[in-house]
Amino acid sequence: MNVKLLGAVLASALLASTPALVSAQARPAATAAQPSPAARTVLDSSTRIIDTLQSRRSEFRSNPAALRSFIDGELSRGFDRDYAARLVLGVHGRGASDEDVKLFADAMADNLMSRYGSTLLDIQGKPSFRYKGETALPGNRGVKVTTELVRSGSEPTPVEYLMRNVGGQWKIFDVMIEGISYVQTFKNQFDAPLRQKSIRQVATELRSGSIQANAGPAPRGK
Repeated sequence: MNVKLLGAVLASALLASTPALVSAQARPAATAAQPSPAARTVLDSSTRIIDTLQSRRSEFRSNPAALRSFIDGELSRGFDRDYAARLVLGVHGRGASDEDVKLFADAMADNLMSRYGSTLLDIQGKPSFRYKGETALPGNRGVKVTTELVRSGSEPTPVEYLMRNVGGQWKIFDVMIEGISYVQTFKNQFDAPLRQKSIRQVATELRSGSIQANAGPAPRGK
């Protein structure tokens, strides 16, 4: 599977599960520095998601609704979905109501889950993160947590999480895989539709599947 595809899918729809879809056995990773509270949020959530997907694999395969419920819970816990949606909307979101932004955010996540959710269950082994450090974002927007995705037989993959503190809780609003931002990817993709239609119309078409949130080439068999 394509790492950029997986990163985009999981960043937008599946919180911080990037390592969950990499079908390789991870080698032990040394920690370069002590994780900050923001970084610990990423590492803890990833571990929790991987462990749950593995322990409930049979249940999730036979009950897609249970998988959807689990992922929705993780989204609510650690991903700043509405703020990320405003960034994706860009100029098209200026003056938009919170209701319309939420409609767009939920529709995009739902569209991605419908197309790629089943690939979450194709987990082999336990890839891991190596924490590299943290830097402040300009304008007090939050922090960038820098990690590497460690897999046996491959060079480490740079994965950066952009996070902000929301009511005392660190939440992810963008993920960069090898320097490619999921927010920018989808901002570019939806610019043309949003020039022609309202946010609500685009959200409705996403929900119906008449337009797709393309995180990359669809997985085989999709």
